[in-house]
This record gives sequence, structure tokens and C-alpha cells, in this order.
Amino acid sequence: MIVNSIFDNTQTAFALKSDSELERAFFLFKMISKEPLVRIGTAATKFALNMSLPVEGLIRSTVFDHFCGGVSEKDCISTVESLFDAGVYSVLDYSVEGKAEEAQFNATMEKVIELTRFAKNKSAMPFSVFKPTGFGKFKIWQKLTENEALTEVEEEEWKQIKARYTKVCEIAKECDIALLIDGEESWMQDAADELCEHMMIKYNTDKPVVYNTLQCYRWDRLDYLKEQHAKAKAGGYKLGFKVVRGAYMEKENDRAEDKGYPTPICDSKTATDDNFNAVMKYIMDNLDDISLFVGTHNEHSNYLALEIMDAKSILKTDTRIWFGQLYGMSDNISFNLASEGYNVAKYIPFGPVKDVMPYLIRRAEENTSVAGQTSRELTLIKREKARRKV
Repeated sequence: MIVNSIFDNTQTAFALKSDSELERAFFLFKMISKEPLVRIGTAATKFALNMSLPVEGLIRSTVFDHFCGGVSEKDCISTVESLFDAGVYSVLDYSVEGKAEEAQFNATMEKVIELTRFAKNKSAMPFSVFKPTGFGKFKIWQKLTENEALTEVEEEEWKQIKARYTKVCEIAKECDIALLIDGEESWMQDAADELCEHMMIKYNTDKPVVYNTLQCYRWDRLDYLKEQHAKAKAGGYKLGFKVVRGAYMEKENDRAEDKGYPTPICDSKTATDDNFNAVMKYIMDNLDDISLFVGTHNEHSNYLALEIMDAKSILKTDTRIWFGQLYGMSDNISFNLASEGYNVAKYIPFGPVKDVMPYLIRRAEENTSVAGQTSRELTLIKREKARRKV
């Protein structure tokens, strides 16, 4: 039986944080808790960076260092090693976004390959990761999803996207590193799902190498999962899925309203939670065919996963189930799960400060919009500060 209190242990949660780092975390989450400050701060930061004002040092010493591992993979090594000493694995995420040139897509592919090979001989790094739009223009994914014809130039670019996927998946299989492919907006995701499916058919013959992402604020994901499961059983290959709630809710709802189609997003937070839990349970009921990466900061869903594992007598160390949270968030979940012996990984974003800012802004906005997330972080930090004074 799982006792619903393991995530309250702040001594374990913040063991790697010095007093000054704990104070910085408190300051940051206090700022993030105030929506007007987030709006003003993000606008000011974008302006300052676009105008090449000397603010990178300030960003680096505050929000960047809290949520990111560094500007390069070498910067991240000390963090990776510290996490591993605490039983937490790492997923290095090259979080450069918004690029739109072929040379930049090739550079991102080469970076993912470099990171995959970098991880090959490091027990602390069992995963590699990328976003579909890191490998090709959003417009091409969107046109394919909406069944629009590509131009001759776009057809060639699509061939290059497929070639990038193939190369990265081949190297991941060769290095025995699992490859997590992130989910994005619904109006480009069908094309990304289809290409990922082709990669699973080719590379997941013995075990999952390629993992797709299910964003469970979309009400259709359980049906999609069941459809993929039936295909995999018939085709004799394995599935891997990272299960998350989703990161583009406001954008999804706004676009659906603007263009007059039914929103793909669940009609309430409760419905999203129920959908996430149902998807997670379905996979855990079918672990012989599907491996699971539980990507959530929601304590209730994590507790539910532990209860299902306990009821089914699934070993804590079963490599078909992983838990993951973002670096700088929900340490009470990550480190307490790891201390109990579960497979846990932190997503560690890195990259040049200016290029990683879109990611950091999303994190700030996400913490502001998710009810209870920031207040929970603040409560735990306060509790740990008080404990250390005793």
C-alpha cells in the first residue's frame, strides 16, 4: 500500500540545494506567482535581448540557472553527476526554439546525435530528446496534417526531415539510448505522429527505442493510443510513450475559437486529469507491449501510478516505467521517488541564454497558469527553510 505522504519530505527534496540556492528558488517562485509581474518581466526580457542590452548575466544568475543546466552539455555535467548521486537520471534537452532554416535544422540534428553518443557510456543519461519542429519547418508539418499539397521545394524539405529522423533513430538504437520525441500543437501533430509511428515500426522491434508523446489535455489521445496499440500488436513491434498533460492549451483553445472548429482540448481540468490517468493506466495494463514515461508534476497522478504498480506487483526498478519532471520544478516528487527506488529522470534544458528564453518564458507562464503549482513549491521551500533553522 502506498502512503500518500512521501512527497512531503523536504529534506530529501532539497538535499542538493544550498541555502542560497533555496533562497533563489523562493524568490523566483514568489515572482512567478504574480501574473502581472510575469507578463511585464517576459516583455521586458524579450525587449532587452532583442536590443542586445547587457542582461544575460542577470538572467543567467537567476531564472536560467534555476531551470537550465547551462549553455552547453559540458556545463551540465556537474548537475548530471549530482543528480545521479541522488538516484535521479538526466535527459539533456537542447532547448533552442524558433529556428527556421535548413542549416539550423541540420545543426539541431547534429546536436541530438552528439548528445545521444555523449549519453552512450553514461549510466546517468538513458534518454535523448528532440522536438519535431527542431528538425523541420512548422509550416510543412501543418500542411501535411491538414492534407495540403507541398510545393516542390517543400517536398525536398520533407525528405530531409524524414532523413533526419531516420539518422537520429538509427544512432539511438546503435547507442542503446531511448529517444523521446516531444509533442507540439495539434494542427501539426498528425504528421509528426505518423512519422514517429514509422520510426517505431522500424526501430522498436525488440524494445522501445522511439517514444512518442501523448498530450492528455487532448480528449482524443486515449483512442489514439488504443489504435496505435492494435497496430503494434498486429505489426509485431513495441510502443513507447511519454504521457504529459500538455503545454499549448491557451493557444489551442484560441485557435479553435478563431477558426470555428471544436477545440481538441478537454473541457475542464478534471477531464484532463481523468484522461491523463486513464491513458497512464491503459499503458500500465499493457506493459508487455508499451513502455511508459510518466511526465507530470501532478502529485495525485504520481501517487496513482505508484498504487497501480503496487497492486500489479510491478517492481520499482522495472525499466518499462519511468517518472520525469523538469529541472527546477517538483523536486519533492523527483527526489523522493528516487529515494524510494523508482526510475526517475529530470529534463535538463540547456543552450545559449537568448535562444533558450522562449522555453523559460513558457515555464514561467505555465507555473503562473497551473493552479496550485507555484503555491505548492513555495510551501515546500518555506518548510525546508524552517527545518534548516531548527
